[in-house]
Amino acid sequence: MKDRAAEHSVEERYSQWKSLVPVLYDWLANHNLVWPSLSCRWGPKVEQATYKNRQRLYLSEQTDGTVPNTLVIANVEIVKTRVAAAEHIAQFNEESRSPFVKKSKTIIHPGEVNRIRELPQNNKIVATHTDSPDVLIWDVERQPTRQPVLGATASRPDLILTGHRDNAEFALATCPMEPFVLSGGKDKSVVLWSIHDHISSLAADQGAQKSPGSKGSAVNGKAADGSIVQPRGIFLGHEDTVEDVQFNPSSSQEFCSVGDDSCLILWDARSGSSPIAKVEKAHDADLHCVDWNPNDLNLILTGSADNTVRMYDRRSLTSGGVERGVGSPVHIFEGHTAAVLCVQWSPDKASVFGSAAEDGMLNIWDHGKVGNAGTEKSDYPPGLFFRHAGHRDKVVDFHWNAADPWTIVSVSEDGEKTGGGGTLQIWRMIDLIYRPEEEVIAELDRFKSHLLSCSS
Repeated sequence: MKDRAAEHSVEERYSQWKSLVPVLYDWLANHNLVWPSLSCRWGPKVEQATYKNRQRLYLSEQTDGTVPNTLVIANVEIVKTRVAAAEHIAQFNEESRSPFVKKSKTIIHPGEVNRIRELPQNNKIVATHTDSPDVLIWDVERQPTRQPVLGATASRPDLILTGHRDNAEFALATCPMEPFVLSGGKDKSVVLWSIHDHISSLAADQGAQKSPGSKGSAVNGKAADGSIVQPRGIFLGHEDTVEDVQFNPSSSQEFCSVGDDSCLILWDARSGSSPIAKVEKAHDADLHCVDWNPNDLNLILTGSADNTVRMYDRRSLTSGGVERGVGSPVHIFEGHTAAVLCVQWSPDKASVFGSAAEDGMLNIWDHGKVGNAGTEKSDYPPGLFFRHAGHRDKVVDFHWNAADPWTIVSVSEDGEKTGGGGTLQIWRMIDLIYRPEEEVIAELDRFKSHLLSCSS
């Protein structure tokens, strides 16, 4: 009876959300997936036009084994702000695919694609994790498209990064400053690689080698001879599986990690392979995700199976002279009713971030609004200013679009409810929600004046 009531509650929430879509969103594209996706990432802008831009999008396809798992490169048409009509935004069918999302290439992946990360220094290169100890590096332009049919051999990665002694399933990051890759795994270690020399040689060898994936060039996804990369460093300090890792956005030597031991650890490769700071009980349960603020380097977010997001100031982790005490979070954000799976800072505004969870919600927060709400009692937790309720099961991943900062892509495992394998949504909340209050009031006043003049 409890499950049936919960199911009813989800459908009720979804119906209410759908009726409010034209009011809440400037644009929304709903795309039903054939197979569930565990990761989604924006790639480079491909084409710019008057009313919309075309941009690359990376997706995973997690199949049931009847066909191979794949890494998908798609092109997405993103409608510019204030271009889509409210009628168009409201007219989507949750059981159909969006005409705005078009698959352009399929790479047969050796195992499930658990995580995808693009390389900031070269927009043709992505790193992926699967259920193995290795990190796989792909030149997505160099790789040929492959048909995922039963019995097809896996595409050959351009590089394989080795160093883990057990599976490295989810913890994966690339560095904004240098072509470095960071990974964490079940072996409780954090591993760092430099692929600087290798990506240079990939470009030089592009015309000289056989196409990866062509006959005889791929054996169970193994890379060609000489394409194995050894680690630059292995960092030990966790007591359980490392679930997520992230670089300091302004340093290739500083990074952080979280894990199933409930710890948040800060590292500096220049100081050796031991932690420079460790929060022993950063949450009350396993930690699933971490992100480092690109616009305020002191702030780090963590998300956990205890349903909360916590914000830490790294100065209180490394000094001890802060009033809150070493290891204490600056704030605990309580707005989810299930485990938080993904957190990410906005690329555009230092105080804004998103969190996605197993409760099917993707919450947008502004920590600058915490403590500034006045004395009025609110039904919402401090800092929460938007809830995306378009998914009907756990939201496994999302990504802010750096090229179009308030546009977000998100994926969920709600295939049973949509007649497919899952749902991908690309959406942008209406700008009246996030623009400065004085601008919004002035604009609404102009609308009021216009309406009054029309009615007179």
